[in-house]
Amino acid sequence: MIMDVQVISEKFKKREFVLDTKSGQYDQVIALQLTQDNVDMIDAHKVGDEVNVSFDLRGREWTSPKDGQVKYFNTLSAWRIEATTATAAPETSTPPPSVNDAPMVDETDDLPF
Repeated sequence: MIMDVQVISEKFKKREFVLDTKSGQYDQVIALQLTQDNVDMIDAHKVGDEVNVSFDLRGREWTSPKDGQVKYFNTLSAWRIEATTATAAPETSTPPPSVNDAPMVDETDDLPF
């Protein structure tokens, strides 16, 4: 789902979109938001596209002016959206080293890590 741009003030605008992940036993529906100059970033994609999203987790505290009750809010703020394709050729990479390939370790080192 891709929502319309919301102009909150003359200095702030946002746009929300929802990812439906298909991993694990239960699907997860995750709402993310784009802000400011990034609100148009989602226009290159359509509902149903498979994408990879890079985002920051943001949090804030809010105190109600009526009763002083404190509430906390979290936001997933997207800053990159990349299309994925199921038919794309797999990237070639060097496999991780095996235990037998590990370098020799000086066991006289007294550092705790």
